[in-house]
Parts: sequence; structure tokens; C-alpha cells
Amino acid sequence: MLEGLNKKMKKLTVIDIGLTKWSVLFGTIILVKIFPQVLRIHYPILIILLVLCSVKPVYDFWFKK
Repeated sequence: MLEGLNKKMKKLTVIDIGLTKWSVLFGTIILVKIFPQVLRIHYPILIILLVLCSVKPVYDFWFKK
């Protein structure tokens, strides 16, 4: 299953990945407009979530052989 996903990922260009990032941004804006309570989350909690979500990708990119 993952091999098939890897083959499909290799077909994506830089433009495709950039457009995906923009679509996530706009989707997030829509969710915040629908659920404004999300904006009341304190910044330290968001920073902790940011770090937790970014540790594995950063490790895999820079340190994994």
C-alpha cells in the first residue's frame, strides 16, 4: 500500500506541493471562520503542538540515514 503511495508522490511537482499547501491554508481559514472558538487557544499550547508535529519530519529529513 505504501509503495503505491510513494509512486504517486513521485509524480508530484513543486507546483503541486505548493498548491496543496495553499489549499490547506485556505481550508484552515474556512474552519476558523466556521468555528471562531479555535482562536481562543493559548499560544503556548499551539507552540507545543507545532513542535510535537514537526519533530519526526525534521528528524527524518536531517538525521535519518
